[in-house]
Amino acid sequence: MYQAPTSEMIFILRYVVGRDRLKALPGQGSLDDLLEPVLFEAAKLAEDVLARINVAGDKKPARWEDGKVITSPGWKEAYKAYVDGSWNTVVFPQQYGGQGLPWSLAFPVQEMWQASNLAFGLCPLLNQGAIEAILHHGTEEQKNYYLPKMVSGEWTGTMNLTEPQAGSDLAAVRAKAVRAADGTYKITGQKIFITYGDHDMAPNIIHLVLARLPDAPEGVKGISLFIVPKILENGTPNDVMCASIEHKLGIHGSPTCTMAFGDNGGATGYLVGKENEGIKYMFTMMNNARLSVGLQGVAIADRALYKAHLFAHNRVQGGGKTIVEHHDVKRMLLTMQAYVEAGRMMVYDAAYHLDAKNTARVELLTPIVKGWCTDRAVDVASLCVQVHGGMGFIEETGAAQYYRDARILPIYEGTNGIQAMDLVGRKIIKDGGAAMTAWMEEYQSIIPELDASHGQDFSITGELLNDAFGALRLATGAIVAYGKSEQPDAVGAVAVPYMTLCGNVMAATMLAKAALAARQSFRDGNPESHSPQWLQSKITLARFFAEHILPQAMAGARTVRQGAETVVMAHL
Repeated sequence: MYQAPTSEMIFILRYVVGRDRLKALPGQGSLDDLLEPVLFEAAKLAEDVLARINVAGDKKPARWEDGKVITSPGWKEAYKAYVDGSWNTVVFPQQYGGQGLPWSLAFPVQEMWQASNLAFGLCPLLNQGAIEAILHHGTEEQKNYYLPKMVSGEWTGTMNLTEPQAGSDLAAVRAKAVRAADGTYKITGQKIFITYGDHDMAPNIIHLVLARLPDAPEGVKGISLFIVPKILENGTPNDVMCASIEHKLGIHGSPTCTMAFGDNGGATGYLVGKENEGIKYMFTMMNNARLSVGLQGVAIADRALYKAHLFAHNRVQGGGKTIVEHHDVKRMLLTMQAYVEAGRMMVYDAAYHLDAKNTARVELLTPIVKGWCTDRAVDVASLCVQVHGGMGFIEETGAAQYYRDARILPIYEGTNGIQAMDLVGRKIIKDGGAAMTAWMEEYQSIIPELDASHGQDFSITGELLNDAFGALRLATGAIVAYGKSEQPDAVGAVAVPYMTLCGNVMAATMLAKAALAARQSFRDGNPESHSPQWLQSKITLARFFAEHILPQAMAGARTVRQGAETVVMAHL
């Protein structure tokens, strides 16, 4: 069972991200009028179709037979419903058959796919990344041929980056590309962990493949990017096949493929952009995917929260009381709710800046959103099991699936350690902390608003948030100092604690914004017809996070400032 949190989504878009800011986006003056009809219609597909086959995908995974992948029961029919509803077209340009709607609306829609059925939602997510790469770096001929069918969802796309010996080290990629006389390239090699590298839901799959030319420079500077379709323009199969699929901890309905290119002489590939610049193009796919994976973290956490909430309200233990009446269970549910709602606001805020083309802010937020939201997804899914007690450890209750599914999120599209290194190296040290300082200067103004609210909940939240901003400022200064030190690589020892600190402060800030918006709604006569209890819950949640979770920011700042030496000196 899944119930899409449409009221939460609309509240965040209108009152946290901001109705006026959304209306000011180019060409989106009527966006506010679209929120209810689009989100309510998406909820129908998520609740009535995708959620209903989620367990089937877990129990009866995608399977490999004779070089082909057969998806889980109901997958093909669900994908047809998804395509027939034009849901794949939401965010893409009208020129290629898209609806031209902003990411600010697309992310809430996509959250529903990921929450209702994470394994299914991975297919459109990977297609989205491939579309973005071709859209930004392909030739006009490539765009006109591939994008209409990929945007509609008739064809799907993949990212083929990882190889057995390379892992996250793309400099070690060995897949080869040889120039052919007709201007194409012959691709040979193997790629692993390719999500939806093969399936039976679409007649063609467009692979985006990293490979190296014979005369290419060593390292990442010698990698090129190629389009390698499963079916060529003349209708014949390309020399590419799925050699096997992985047997995984979770996301069983999503086929994770080992792809073999060129077993019969070479797969035909088409160069994207210029030779040896594939790593740059690849990051168009990766950065898009990293925000989307952060969104997946929010989504699976929301699903786990919903399940734990239902169980706690129905499980009777301890003197005839339901367990939601036990204070420690309430604490766990509040923790889960705070992580979910804060993460949702962080992702939607990043989506707005993506629409507003605020590049510096998007680059700052991307590793934090991906890292913090996916780490918290694992925490929330684990707490879901804990709320269920022994019943949570039993597969039949379904709580375990969310934990197993969530566990991949901190790993793929760049592990969270890589996200943290990207944050401290490329986003903090590189600009001397300017982007983070700009974020702090913009959002610190919320503290006087909290202090002026003359209520205990707000004053406590404001006091603790002020302390956390001070901790973040000190920690950011320490990160900048690492870049100027004799051991700049020592920053890697405290990169993850710094990323977590950033996420906690941003989460607390977003929850405080929601609390202030709820108070304003009280004053305005509650135009959205939220119940007083619902609005009060926003205020309570901000205080809960400030008291129970935000103090970790002060401890985290001390770790960032002093903790690197222990790691650097250790011998393991």
